[in-house]
Amino acid sequence: MILNRRAVMGAVTGLALGLCAMPALAQDVLRVGAYPANPPWQSRTETGEFEGFEVDIVNEIAARMGTTAQIEGYDFRALFVAAASGRVDMVISSLTITDERLESQSFTQPYVEGALGVAVLEGSEIQSLEDLRGRRIGTIATSFPERWMNERAEEIGFAANNSYDTTANMLTDLMTRRVEAVVNDAVGLRYAATQMQGIEVSHEIVTGERFAMMLPKDSPMLEQVNEIISEMKRDGTMAALYERWLGAPPPADGLTVTPLPIPTPGNY
Repeated sequence: MILNRRAVMGAVTGLALGLCAMPALAQDVLRVGAYPANPPWQSRTETGEFEGFEVDIVNEIAARMGTTAQIEGYDFRALFVAAASGRVDMVISSLTITDERLESQSFTQPYVEGALGVAVLEGSEIQSLEDLRGRRIGTIATSFPERWMNERAEEIGFAANNSYDTTANMLTDLMTRRVEAVVNDAVGLRYAATQMQGIEVSHEIVTGERFAMMLPKDSPMLEQVNEIISEMKRDGTMAALYERWLGAPPPADGLTVTPLPIPTPGNY
């Protein structure tokens, strides 16, 4: 068959347009990084799917953006590298907003005010922060709880702070008495206590930390994502998800229902 020049050029142009369109379609997915062992914020099911409070939030955000969320699991420390390098568009993992993190990452408005929990074996004598003096404790590497405890090491007087890559390893060491207490997000530890016999949260430490989603520094998505979170607060979606996963309605005037601006250093 003989093709004339116009037909050939038309075919080439059509192919080129089709190839140009392919990357755009691939980028339509919202790429999300998550620490996969952090229930009820996020965790993997037996089928490998992600579920949890922040998973539902990010899926709702993606839907309102007209796309879908593609969630990939990372070690906690690797989440920050993934965001900084642009491998993900967003990170969820009950992340605390800090001035230090705002220097290299961007955050949405917060949607939960967190607290630290101290988990111990049932029957432990450790029932207060003061009881940690001289004890071996554990925290997750590079996490807010690790930093908070280390900054107060002299004041609290714990003997050592073991650093862990995963919550599972940290709780295993607690069960086998390699450490006498572990400090992490209170909600997550209370959930773990319902799944692991013999563990209890002896007390909570109010720190004023605020949980939000992290994005690469000055991400072009930041304004849109933050506005969607405000919409979810105003229309009751955020409160409904909070109650579903955390077991109680959020405070009437708390972060879960109050629209807020994008955090800036010293202003969150």
